[in-house]
Amino acid sequence: MTNIITEKIWDIKVQPGQRRERIDKYLANCVENASRNRIQQLIEANCITVNGNIIDKNYKVCPNDQIIIKIPVTPHPENPEPENIPIKIVYEDEYLAIVDKPAGMVVHPAFGNYTGTLVNALLYHLNDVENDEFYDKTRPGIVHRIDKDTSGLLLIAKDQGTHHKLAIQFAQHTIEREYWAIAWGIFKEKKGTIIRNITRSKKDRKVFTVTDNPNEGKHAITHYEIMEEFEFLSLVKLKLETGRTHQIRVHLNSINHPIFGDETYGGRKIVYGSNFPKIKSRVDNLLEIMKRQALHAKTLGFIHPATEKFIKFDSELPEDFKTILELVRK
Repeated sequence: MTNIITEKIWDIKVQPGQRRERIDKYLANCVENASRNRIQQLIEANCITVNGNIIDKNYKVCPNDQIIIKIPVTPHPENPEPENIPIKIVYEDEYLAIVDKPAGMVVHPAFGNYTGTLVNALLYHLNDVENDEFYDKTRPGIVHRIDKDTSGLLLIAKDQGTHHKLAIQFAQHTIEREYWAIAWGIFKEKKGTIIRNITRSKKDRKVFTVTDNPNEGKHAITHYEIMEEFEFLSLVKLKLETGRTHQIRVHLNSINHPIFGDETYGGRKIVYGSNFPKIKSRVDNLLEIMKRQALHAKTLGFIHPATEKFIKFDSELPEDFKTILELVRK
């Protein structure tokens, strides 16, 4: 069992004239840097009591309630350590940072990947990251994520207020995100939109699939446009309206154009090509170069929470991606 060390205790007395309202909303309004989501996490961990009693997240505060909040610190991996891992920071100010994540790097610690993650690197490299008790130290600054073997731009918040405002933009689908992918085959429609719910596979819970059942899975929308075509591959530009796990990979696979190199979703076998023996050795050589899915988060645009101005960033394609394009263009 994990030992918990109490870092700080908050003792709050509800005012006599306070109207009844949910405790997460009440505390988010009266405690600096406390988000409703963070309060709910603490309630679920039994770290918040009212009048000495454990409560659930639906509890409504009453006048004169005595609220005790205990902010826990748990040992690694829940409390990741800073690590001097080289990362490419393309932009940084006092509120946020933009990181160009390499393929192969896990975003945050989880089972089997407790060290060497982007979170460990961020804790070491970023300046002035908020360190208050309500900031979720297991995912410091992580507003969104990309898969381990997807490369490209990630947006990092340095404080809870910035994180909250950016999360709203993601929820409202106003963040501009453009991905480039190398996909199998020649598309019949050179420009289109894939609208299909995404759910976990019943055969393998680590894998996702599309479903036509409107009551199953999560709504997902992916826009695509063909930029270049080759003998058996296409360079595709994709824009997300929603941000589901594995969304682009699942959607492209659902229309029989899996991402080249994607082992999970059928991208490491020959899907297209009129002369199988002729192209097999070429495909094998390309797969030796592209050892992951050929997917790159290239462009990221959003309204800066502090300046309220729209800013946009673009990332260079990684070497494996560029090499594949050079070879198929020949």
